[in-house]
Amino acid sequence: MTASSEAAKAASSSSGARSDLGISRQQAHGTPDHGPLAPLVLTALGVVFGDIGTSPLYALKECFAGHHGAPVTPDNILGVLSLMFWSLFGVVAFKYVTFIMRADNEGEGGILALLALLPEKNKQSPRGGAGGPLVLLALFGAALLYGDGTITPAMSVLSAVEGINVATPTLKDYVVPVTLVILCGLFAVQRKGTEGIGGAFGPVMVVWFSVLAILGVVQLVQNPSVLWALSPWYGVKFLLHNGSTSIHVLGAVVLCVTGGEALYADMGHFGRPAIRIAWYAMVLPCLMLNYLGQGALLLRNPEAAQSSPLFEMAPRWGLYPLVGLATAAAVIASQALISGAFSLTRQAVQLGFSPRVTVVHTSERHEGQIYIPEVNSILWVVCMLLVVFFGSSTRMAAAYGLAECGLMAITSVIFFVVATSTWGWPVWKALPLVAIFLVYDLGFLAANLVKIRDGGWVPLLMGVVIFTAMTTWKTGRQMLAKFFAANNLPLASVLEQIEAKPPPRVTGTAVFMTQNPTGVPVVLRHHYRHNQVLHEQVVLLSVLSENVPYVSPRKRIIVEELPHGFFRVTARFGFMETPRIPAILEAVAIFGLAVDPETVTFYLGRETLIATEHAGMSRWRKALFSFMSRNARPATAYFGIPADRVIELGMQVEL
Repeated sequence: MTASSEAAKAASSSSGARSDLGISRQQAHGTPDHGPLAPLVLTALGVVFGDIGTSPLYALKECFAGHHGAPVTPDNILGVLSLMFWSLFGVVAFKYVTFIMRADNEGEGGILALLALLPEKNKQSPRGGAGGPLVLLALFGAALLYGDGTITPAMSVLSAVEGINVATPTLKDYVVPVTLVILCGLFAVQRKGTEGIGGAFGPVMVVWFSVLAILGVVQLVQNPSVLWALSPWYGVKFLLHNGSTSIHVLGAVVLCVTGGEALYADMGHFGRPAIRIAWYAMVLPCLMLNYLGQGALLLRNPEAAQSSPLFEMAPRWGLYPLVGLATAAAVIASQALISGAFSLTRQAVQLGFSPRVTVVHTSERHEGQIYIPEVNSILWVVCMLLVVFFGSSTRMAAAYGLAECGLMAITSVIFFVVATSTWGWPVWKALPLVAIFLVYDLGFLAANLVKIRDGGWVPLLMGVVIFTAMTTWKTGRQMLAKFFAANNLPLASVLEQIEAKPPPRVTGTAVFMTQNPTGVPVVLRHHYRHNQVLHEQVVLLSVLSENVPYVSPRKRIIVEELPHGFFRVTARFGFMETPRIPAILEAVAIFGLAVDPETVTFYLGRETLIATEHAGMSRWRKALFSFMSRNARPATAYFGIPADRVIELGMQVEL
């Protein structure tokens, strides 16, 4: 028999199976149901807007600090503020909130979700490999996002703690050690998840944004002439009259929009309405009021640009509470980037661009709350090194922004292809819109390229390393798939052999996992050839990843009964889900396939990869792929297979 989708629908009726398979009720119908709007808006303030919400700590300051900063004159202050306002409006409000967030993949956003929306013809490469040019571009954007995820915690926390310098300059030598202690605590608690404290993120950020607005209004009423900065003319005049300085300043202006990509990446958790309401009702007004207040302060006291305009706005009695609140906001902003790195890694694994990693679910209620120890450790070490290496937020600002600008430009290009190829927009409609996006994106990117020597090479180097690893893994897996396909036998021929000469059968069920849902797994061939015996039930199990975030239970599992006790089971999962093999075998009971957990044996293959001079990849990349394969999370742990019920058969594969 071939199981129908209606039978699969019946299988989803078990709430226990639904939980284990990683399916929520909202996903069962294929459309996200995020719940009541008001709590979502509050939570979104704590998760989505942490990065952009902490930008007032350093954005305006960096425009006037250092050797490349602009002179602190009234015209320059108004010009920089004008550039900031129109950047917030053009990049965040116009590009992301209005248009990019429309490009959702069944409610999910982010660069890899956008990649999955591309038509298959745009993903293929005529020469094979990891994919076509657009796929490689998107992968490089994802790699840059990891670079941003390492710099944001270091930059945000360091900038907040530097407020101590304004309160008590004698504590300057303690800024770096205190920052390191806070970052250690932040990464150390990741294993416990954020469910317990996540509810406090929203209220804390409401207080933070409210304080930003109040501080700004106090300064604004003392010098309302700063409101002239809302005119775009001052921004244009600044760019025209300041020569090369304007380029360096533009590289600092972009710091006020870092975090814009987070609105799109976190869309799946909260939905478009909640993010848009939070942006227009609180985030944008509070940010602009604070930036205008900082500008008003600089008009009255230009020397404040050399310390920290934000902390200089606070009354003396409020400095330490403000430092504490800023540190809490910085930690929340860092948490959002760390959680985003975990989510991005799981997507990369499911889409075949990363080896298997340890995925720990930290919440029984929310599938998206995960912890990946390998990623956490790498981010932890890199953040600590960045703080020690740069030592101050001003020096680190040179490394901050380049990754975000590159990702913004890549998002615009892929959005254009999705709009014209997937949605069917005419080019005359999509091209002017994306051209406006790229004016901002490429302008900021060009301004940040000049900072490569001063530290911009850091995220670029991290991006190149991660991109190389991702493309090497994808290409290597494709080479392995071709090897197994070439050594594959049609299942019909094996069944004919069994019918002609029936082998002895033993009680229980044998499960052979295979990437190819049509042929005979190489592991089964080796087992049958050497042992000349089969179990009563033989299950050929294929776990496939789809280009959607979640797969409906109606379409998740297909069971096909074959002669001689063979069954072919195909289970499909989205890139936001983590497969669990025991749950799959429990769910197939509705199809008439009963698998006793006490008598099941899993047969897995373990390849020993040998790098050769054969075509496909350069030898050093083959060696890298072999190293990654040896250190990947074992299938038993990743898929939740009981280790005491596994038999592994080894084989050598020449690459």
